[in-house]
Amino acid sequence: MATVFSTAVMAQSVYQLPPGVVSRMSSPENHNGVQGQGARLNQGAKGHAFDAIPAHGHVDLLNVDGPGIVKRIKLSTSDRSAKRWQQLRIVMTWDHADKPAVSVPLDAFFGLAFGAMKPYQSVWFTDAEGRSLTSTLPMPYRTGAHIAIYNDGDTPLTHIYYNVSYERWPHAPPHMAYLHAYWHRNTPPLGQDFVILPRVKGHGAYLGTNIGVRADPIYGAHWWGEGEVKMYIDGDRRYPSLVGTGVEDYFGTAWGMSHFINRDSGCVIANKKTLRWACYRYHAPDPVYFQHDLKVTVQQIGGGPLAEVREHAAHGAPMKLISVDANGHISNLLTMQHPPKLSDKDFPDGWVNYFRHDDWSAVAYFYLDTPTDNLARKHWQGSHAPTP
Repeated sequence: MATVFSTAVMAQSVYQLPPGVVSRMSSPENHNGVQGQGARLNQGAKGHAFDAIPAHGHVDLLNVDGPGIVKRIKLSTSDRSAKRWQQLRIVMTWDHADKPAVSVPLDAFFGLAFGAMKPYQSVWFTDAEGRSLTSTLPMPYRTGAHIAIYNDGDTPLTHIYYNVSYERWPHAPPHMAYLHAYWHRNTPPLGQDFVILPRVKGHGAYLGTNIGVRADPIYGAHWWGEGEVKMYIDGDRRYPSLVGTGVEDYFGTAWGMSHFINRDSGCVIANKKTLRWACYRYHAPDPVYFQHDLKVTVQQIGGGPLAEVREHAAHGAPMKLISVDANGHISNLLTMQHPPKLSDKDFPDGWVNYFRHDDWSAVAYFYLDTPTDNLARKHWQGSHAPTP
């Protein structure tokens, strides 16, 4: 079993000259960065700065053979509406495999959600000024790389600008792995966790996630993120090895979540009026390594003061009570033989946690020692359909 790819393995100090490594950049002016073939149109002046993507078609950003690594992807489009962004997806295939390792909505791959572009910068992804997308997540390969943007809409996209910086290697290092990303969206039943990453098999490293949450308005303004992120590693089944203390803790903040942007974690969207949140947590300083398999979930748990919980319940909000924090005294209702009812006068007065259900979407990023994985990816039309 090869040692898993670390985020530091492919890093090169800028003053070092790695033997045999050649830098290339693919753009519409020189697709695949062929040596000596750039800017040939219009007598060397600006002649082909963008490509178009036909309806239900695609454009290749990169399609090369041999060993190498993608170091940076930057792109922008003429149509940046939410509707258009929800029609585009990025697809990556390594080593001429028969299925892609990445097939993700374009906005979601770059750390966004709901088709909304927002200025932010993180360790691996950037949306400069809210008009362009950049990734610096290392993407190595042994025998070839194919990166494409698909347009699942009924109308063509007239302009897409892109630059893909990559290196050609004389040979691939023995201790490397391939980038994978898994996206999905659903509203799990009450009491069931949202699965960020289904059980993926192999030797790898979990790199983190970005999520989009549409909180159900039936719960009012109650905090939706009391749930804990759980990671089931190398054979864990009923109980995980890694478990946090709440959504906001996992994403790097506390006591709820507002807009903030940090290197490894942040919340790009925190809209209490539309009840939408888009957050990211990237494990650049602490990759989660697994030897055989990994599954990552987050609980659907909300919380609020007793009086407000009673009010939401009276209006038909689906919920299952979990626990009550009364000034530091925890009552775990699920383990009580005869738990009190919410309507009881002697119900503990405090912060009440309860299972709820909301609309979740997420991208999980991970490295794996093979160019394909065991995960099923459903075909989708639009990253967040129905249109927000």
